[in-house]
Amino acid sequence: MPGSFESVKQKADLLRGINLGQVLDGTGALKDKFDKAKWHTSKGSISICGPKFMNWSKGIGGGGAIDLVMHLKNFDFKTAVLWLDTVFSDHHIQIPSNKMKPNPILKLPKKDSTKLPQVINYLVKIRSIPLSLVRDLIHSAKLYADTKANAVFLLLGKEKRIVGAELRGTNYIIWRGMAKGSRKDLGFFWVSSHNPDKMVLLESALDAISFLVLYSNCLAISTSGASPNPHG
Repeated sequence: MPGSFESVKQKADLLRGINLGQVLDGTGALKDKFDKAKWHTSKGSISICGPKFMNWSKGIGGGGAIDLVMHLKNFDFKTAVLWLDTVFSDHHIQIPSNKMKPNPILKLPKKDSTKLPQVINYLVKIRSIPLSLVRDLIHSAKLYADTKANAVFLLLGKEKRIVGAELRGTNYIIWRGMAKGSRKDLGFFWVSSHNPDKMVLLESALDAISFLVLYSNCLAISTSGASPNPHG
């Protein structure tokens, strides 16, 4: 049945991967003459990077075509999905082929508070992150230690829903990876000063944290090594 929950959900799984530049063009936004990633909209200036966007004027960011339409047109989720389906039904749209596959189930590593001292030691003594900042990340539930003493940095989506996690090893062999089922197209890890005056995109959560330490007046966002059309 048209507009039913199941049909909307099926459309959403496909449509959220539409190229954000096409979405902005479809809403009448104007591309900046000097910055290829910047667009001028009725809601202010918006920068895009792959599936992520940031509204500089309002300090609001998100990921995916559906979130962008909801933000620009004040639509609810269902209305945004149906709008995208209508507007792009007769157009060639850039949607990754993996969007046709079922989304994997997110499996976060199990927390282990006994391994937290090792993670803190690595971040503070090896990576020179201030202890106060590390504690803030832990208390805000954006960072925890798993059973293998990996530092787990959570990716947050709309309404701070957990959509994935970056993993960083803290043992003798340092490595990085993603929790199984992570959706880099739906959210990201970020750290920010109280009054940021610029947004910066970094390759990893640890890069974002380190950048904030060096340049405090910013919103630092990790792309988790995202490609133009990332998938979990």
